[in-house]
Amino acid sequence: MNYDTVVFDNDGVLVERTSFEVLRDATHETFSQFGVTDMDADHVDSMTVGATPAQVDQICGQYDLEPERFWRARERSLSNAQKDEVRAGRKSLYDDVDMLPDLDVSMGIVSSNQQETVDFVLDHYDISHQFGAAYGREPTIESLNLRKPNSHYLDRALADLDADSALFVGDNESDIRAAENAGIDSAFIRRPHRTNWDLNVWPTWDIDSLEDLYRVCS
Repeated sequence: MNYDTVVFDNDGVLVERTSFEVLRDATHETFSQFGVTDMDADHVDSMTVGATPAQVDQICGQYDLEPERFWRARERSLSNAQKDEVRAGRKSLYDDVDMLPDLDVSMGIVSSNQQETVDFVLDHYDISHQFGAAYGREPTIESLNLRKPNSHYLDRALADLDADSALFVGDNESDIRAAENAGIDSAFIRRPHRTNWDLNVWPTWDIDSLEDLYRVCS
């Protein structure tokens, strides 16, 4: 299959993931910013990963917090924590990212992480020029409904790149479903955290490294 465009998820595909503990600590600190010191541990976990708008409203209601204000603070805290991980060398690019300039395709990024975090990673590692589009989420509660598997940001990237035949590379089942929803092919990359992962979806390709894209895109 010849592809003229390849779009990548960011965390776990181009750059190492941030540990849950780091993100959880940042969420805990967000509650503290609003004077909440006796928060339920499950509430902190819920606000750290996978939160839905309904959960944000419900949990903020229990602590008498204004949801939008709390969520923007939460987004800022988690983005700052991830920036610190990048600066400290604990959130590095995968080695095989070096081969991407050799691919004769247009490239983009679509992440469920914050736009601010995506932009920082690209600027820090000086690779932003390689990507014609790079989308993360806005720091709003509404953006949670636009996360993958919703193809909203992927559709925007494909339009920006004027893609004719595109491939989306991800490390989560939501990435594969987002590609399906966008009507394009997908590749599931088996980074170390996904080596023995049993999939409940069917990607077009199952790859071990970005170097496999030489074969996939030719």
